[in-house]
Amino acid sequence: MKSINKTLTEISENFNNLARKSVPQIEEASKLIIKSLKNGGKIMFCGNGGSAADAQHLSAELVGRYRKNRKPIASIALTTDTSIITAVSNDFSFDDIFSRQVESVGNNGDVLYAISTSSKSKNVINALKVAKQLNINTLGLTGNDESGFRELCDVTISVPASRPDRIQEMHIAIGQIICEILEKELC
Repeated sequence: MKSINKTLTEISENFNNLARKSVPQIEEASKLIIKSLKNGGKIMFCGNGGSAADAQHLSAELVGRYRKNRKPIASIALTTDTSIITAVSNDFSFDDIFSRQVESVGNNGDVLYAISTSSKSKNVINALKVAKQLNINTLGLTGNDESGFRELCDVTISVPASRPDRIQEMHIAIGQIICEILEKELC
C-alpha cells in the first residue's frame, strides 16, 4: 500500500536526520547520566501520555534489564504512582505532580529525564524548575520546538519532527540507545 510506504519513508528520513543532528547530544546525555550514577545518583523520568509510557518503559529497562542480566541501575518513573498523582492533582494542581515528587525524592547530582513532544507541558517544566533549584541535572527530550526546555535543561535533545507520533518514535529509540550505553559503561 502506498500510504504504508510513504509512512515508512517519512520515518526513515526522520531517523536519518536524527543521526545527522543529535548524536553529540545523545553522547552528552549519556555522559551526564553515567557521571550521576557513578556518584550514587539516580535517574528520575517524567512525561505525559505517550511520554509517560516511555518514562515507565525506560525506567523498567534500567531497573530490570535491557540486553543483559546485571545489577539494577537506579531509576524511577515519576509517572507511575497513581495515589501521588491524584492526591497532588486534587490537593494542589496537576501542574505539580512531577515537581512535588522531584522535591521529595530528588537529590543533588541526580538526573531528571524530562520527556515532552512540545517542550511546553507545565507539569514537566515545573519539575525541571524544581530540579534546577535542587542542583539536579536536567535532560530534556522534545520535538522541533525546544523553546520550553532551552533554559531549563543541561542537555536538550530536540528531534527533527513536529508530529507527536514521529517525535515519540525517535524519543524511545534515543532512550533505548542511552540504556544500551549505560549497560556497556556501568555493568
